Amino acid sequence: MSCNYGKIFAIIFVVLNLKTFVEGAPKVPCYFIFGDSLLDNGNNNDLNTTAKANYPPYGVDFKDGRPTGRFTNGRNTADFLAEYLGFDHYIPPFASVKDSEILEGVNYASGSAGIRNDSGSHLGDRIFLGRQLENHQTTISRIANLVGNTTSATKHLNKCLFIVGIGSNDYINNYLMHEIYPSSHLYTPTQYATALIDQYSQHLRTLYEDGARKVALFGLGQIGCIPAELQKHDTRTCVSSTNNAIQQFNSKLKSLVDDLNTNFPDAKFTYINMYSISSIIDPLSVFTRPCCNVLETMPEGQCVPGETPCFLRGIYLFYDNFHPTEIANRIATNRAYNALLPSDAYPMDIHHLIRTNNVVYDE
Repeated sequence: MSCNYGKIFAIIFVVLNLKTFVEGAPKVPCYFIFGDSLLDNGNNNDLNTTAKANYPPYGVDFKDGRPTGRFTNGRNTADFLAEYLGFDHYIPPFASVKDSEILEGVNYASGSAGIRNDSGSHLGDRIFLGRQLENHQTTISRIANLVGNTTSATKHLNKCLFIVGIGSNDYINNYLMHEIYPSSHLYTPTQYATALIDQYSQHLRTLYEDGARKVALFGLGQIGCIPAELQKHDTRTCVSSTNNAIQQFNSKLKSLVDDLNTNFPDAKFTYINMYSISSIIDPLSVFTRPCCNVLETMPEGQCVPGETPCFLRGIYLFYDNFHPTEIANRIATNRAYNALLPSDAYPMDIHHLIRTNNVVYDE
């Protein structure tokens, strides 16, 4: 066990000593974000849902210590990636983005959202992936008005980075909730993963048709090791049945990346292996328990409003029963951007993705 502690502290030490902000112009002119609560930065704040994080102790370490709608104590993966890319600000949520801000990107991510439209529905409203793409098409129309025409808007979007991190709620708030959703009674884990990837594939083709040419797809982490799953199964070891189901999804997503790169040679898709990156989780470690006191009623597993979180937030990996702390987000984003191991990204990390010059413009 001490060996695992040492590995965690070594990674935290290295990451804390990285220079995050990059001087000069951003490495890409624009950056768009699709996903769920791991990337949401405020889109759920005004929705009729219990899946929101616009109350303390969320945001305690973000700028002036106020909650923003991020499901963590500070910055999330989308924020850290904006810093690595050289932006001097964080990409605004679709719910509040203004005027020409859209030229540098928009965050469409929504807590409890999934690939399937019904995932997370028991929590209330959410902006599932299909609706996020509809919102993006609204943005494209606004960009076209700003730059003059649709052709110019498309050329602009061809240069942007797009990231998509979604699928967790299709398990946590769908397939693994046997008493509420029928999916686990209708599909085996393999069949379900196939159905998800088939639907995901159609959405990604739409994203391509809307101008995306550099796309990073974040796989699912070790959901069987999160505090919510450990408590649900009353165990101190990762839930293998859950992780096995997640690995089937990830395997098919990685294969989808190959298919997309073959079918769309003027674009580049890459897979970020969050399962491998999250392998530092040791469920027996105190640092993988939630940092905040969590609710036992709806929204179960989120932080109790107004209560003080743990003091040593820099060494905890989970802020509540589902979401990582700022330090865990920083570790994950660093490895997504600059792969630590060959298994972290396929066929390349985000640092190399944004340097590809494979855009073909139609004149």
